[in-house]
Amino acid sequence: MFKKFDKILFITVIVVAIFGIIMIYSASSIWAEYKFNDAFKFVKNQSLFFLIGISLMIAISKIDYQIFKKKANLILGICFILLTLVLIPGIGSVRNGSRSWFGIGGFGIQPSEFAKIGLIIYTAKYLSNNKKELRSIKKGVLPILLIIGLFFLLIMLEPDFGSAMVIVLSLISLIFISGVKISFFLKIGLVGLIGIVALIIVAPYRMARIVSFLNPWSDPLGSGFQIIQSLYAIGPGGLLGQGFLKSHQKHFYLPEPQTDFIFSIISEEFGFLGVLIITSFFGFIFYRTVKIALKTNDLFGKFLAFGIGISIIIQATLNLCVVIGLIPVTGVTLPFFSYGGSSLLVSMASIGIILNISKNS
Repeated sequence: MFKKFDKILFITVIVVAIFGIIMIYSASSIWAEYKFNDAFKFVKNQSLFFLIGISLMIAISKIDYQIFKKKANLILGICFILLTLVLIPGIGSVRNGSRSWFGIGGFGIQPSEFAKIGLIIYTAKYLSNNKKELRSIKKGVLPILLIIGLFFLLIMLEPDFGSAMVIVLSLISLIFISGVKISFFLKIGLVGLIGIVALIIVAPYRMARIVSFLNPWSDPLGSGFQIIQSLYAIGPGGLLGQGFLKSHQKHFYLPEPQTDFIFSIISEEFGFLGVLIITSFFGFIFYRTVKIALKTNDLFGKFLAFGIGISIIIQATLNLCVVIGLIPVTGVTLPFFSYGGSSLLVSMASIGIILNISKNS
């Protein structure tokens, strides 16, 4: 059994996560020293989650992934309860204007991260059990879309537009590869576009992000500040960058650079070479995931592997597009790199599932 373990994927994820911790130190040391009088504050927290994540990844890689199919309804139910509880004042904590966290000591747990993997598991089960029904939009596709829509609504109530978009795009992509008619996606794409426009119009802060995206310098000290500082970090990077620990933008210019905009610091310190390394890492992880999915004969395992791989690559792509100014700021983290325990644990647990599927390929 262990001989079929995808050691290459396992080692790649470990290397990526360690590189992420190193860059979290570089990005956060100045801010952590000023705020907590401890330059290693964020590194120590992330390292703890990294060790837990490794243990979780190895443990899950030993669990038969078919168990997740049997418990898919239960997993989805727990995710639903958590997303509901986090909206209740006094239970959910507000950070950066969103009630999307459970505060536990000095740490924060984000239930939308766990809902992401819960929905992928449930959707994979649904698609594998209803292959014939998917020919009918009403009987096959609509029921799963209603469930996705319910979770999208709960996450938007926080509000967390970035996580909601990652989940919806990942699951729609998974439904697409299941063989549903392309004409349906053209229609749903139009409806989705209208919905996104409506969500932007009803929330002033989202409209401000659109304006700052189109012209960041229209409000350089307000809504456009973050993207301007990000571009100032990326611009001077050149081919090989300024050098490790030599970023200028982390000196209180780019707000909390260890989170959503850590790629900006990587670009500044390692230049185009750093950009190439990061994109190659994600490209390789996606390649190994797709390879495992294609080798899997079991339909549930195939959809599950595809769903996880698609989710990781979509989240990474959205983050990189935000950082370089191709799309408005969404608050999406860079998997394995951005500071955050929930994101790292879910990402490594997801890889654990992929590793188990690789054993059974």
